[in-house]
Amino acid sequence: MIRLNAKWTSYPYIVWMLLFTILPLLLVVYFAFTDSSGAFTLDNVKQSALYIPTLVNSIYLAALATLFCLVLAYPFAFIMSRLSFSRQKMMSMLIMLPMWMNFLLRTYAWQAILEDNGVINTLLTAIGLPPATLINTSGAVVLGMVYNYIPFMILPLYSIMTKIDKSILEASSDLGAGFFATFRRVVLPLSLPGIVSGVTMVFVPAVSTFVISGMLGGSGNYLIGDLIEVQFLGNSYDLNAGSATSLLLMVVVLITMAIFSRFETEDSEEALV
Repeated sequence: MIRLNAKWTSYPYIVWMLLFTILPLLLVVYFAFTDSSGAFTLDNVKQSALYIPTLVNSIYLAALATLFCLVLAYPFAFIMSRLSFSRQKMMSMLIMLPMWMNFLLRTYAWQAILEDNGVINTLLTAIGLPPATLINTSGAVVLGMVYNYIPFMILPLYSIMTKIDKSILEASSDLGAGFFATFRRVVLPLSLPGIVSGVTMVFVPAVSTFVISGMLGGSGNYLIGDLIEVQFLGNSYDLNAGSATSLLLMVVVLITMAIFSRFETEDSEEALV
């Protein structure tokens, strides 16, 4: 009877996966390899190959944003994990607080800060300095990605680092290892699963973003997410071409997740050893 109940509880999840994951993926594949009349064709896939430079630029900016998130989040997460429990809870709340605000509103805020007549240029003009071109640049896109996605890097790192026993660090110090040796031989290997999880959680949404690039990057920083949005919306609506481009992005995301998943498995096995 217990086994039967356990089996029944899995059915809602299976139905959810079929309706909102498997079926949409199958529809994307179907429309990518058919034309408007439903006949099989490879023209959509061949056309999507023309957008590889855009995809490469998206991967580059997403990788850059992921790197910045890792560099900023790693020391923060480590320091946070060494605080008292009450302060850890407070810091966790502060990290999650911006996430309670709508994603679009957060990006609008940065647009107001970076635009030509925004907060930063107003301050620069007030102190006698020439205004800077901040909006509609690759740097603005990366900044928007880092701001919006850095909590997804901090939290996995923090959850792993809290499991590192302080006695291990003390033992390393007692055995004569300095700060950098302890970090390289103890902290870094034990925190690798958190790094892999954080990189995956930041890179995947960053490479497919379109709101941030559209609002902060302008037409000069056209990413693959913007292209897919245009293909599915407006006068240029083309369901088949949009599905083919989405399939191209999907393949990149799946390859990335497979690589990171492999690294995470290997790191976990090494940590156990």
